[in-house]
This record gives sequence, C-alpha cells and structure tokens, in this order.
Amino acid sequence: MRTIWFAALTLLSAAEAVPKLGEALPRHPWSAAALELVVVYSHDCGDLGALWKDVLASQLPIRVVNAEAIPASAPNGLDVWRGEDATAFSRALKVRVYPTILLVREGRLLNVWEGTFDLGALKALL
Repeated sequence: MRTIWFAALTLLSAAEAVPKLGEALPRHPWSAAALELVVVYSHDCGDLGALWKDVLASQLPIRVVNAEAIPASAPNGLDVWRGEDATAFSRALKVRVYPTILLVREGRLLNVWEGTFDLGALKALL
C-alpha cells in the first residue's frame, strides 16, 4: 500500500510540475510582445534543427532561453539569454523537459509544447 501511495504522490507532483496556462511569465530581460514564442532549451537537447526551422517559420517574435550552466547555440540573429537568471526563469516556470516552447500572449502562457513543436497546431491557435 505504501508503494501505491508513493507512486500516486510522485505522479501528482509530476502533474503539478508543468508550466500552467494563463500564468504570467517570471521576470525576464525582454519587452513583452502581444504574441511571442519563448524557446527554453539546454545543451543536451540534441539536434534542434527542425525545431528551430519551425519556430522561425512562425513569424512571431522569438525569445530564446538557454537554461542550465552549459551554453548551447541558437540560430544566428536570435538573442540568447543565458546564465543563472535564465535557469531560474526555467525553474520558476516548472519546465521539466528541454526544449519547451511557450506561446505567450501579453505576458501570459497561452500554450506549451514540451520536447517538440507543432507549427500546424500553432497556426490553428492563431
């Protein structure tokens, strides 16, 4: 019985540990746009080429957050926020999977993609 309760508590904790829709973004260094994408990623995401291609094709303002301690590249022309504050931003959002892509409207989370990004789903939301 203890194992079942532990498993249930573990699942409950994991379910709670995701960015919540409607929440305001934690403190960040950019000026908010009416609608924007925020890409939160780390050095161990692997090849993000297809993801970056789709994110750039969205034609929305893109904010890039390189969380954790090791720098990782992003496409040319994108300003990357790195360092302890970027990692704190990721943790305040309760990001559990890198990459996580956030669709943000007027500073609040409208949608979240974890580990992948669906350009078609984004277009359907707009």
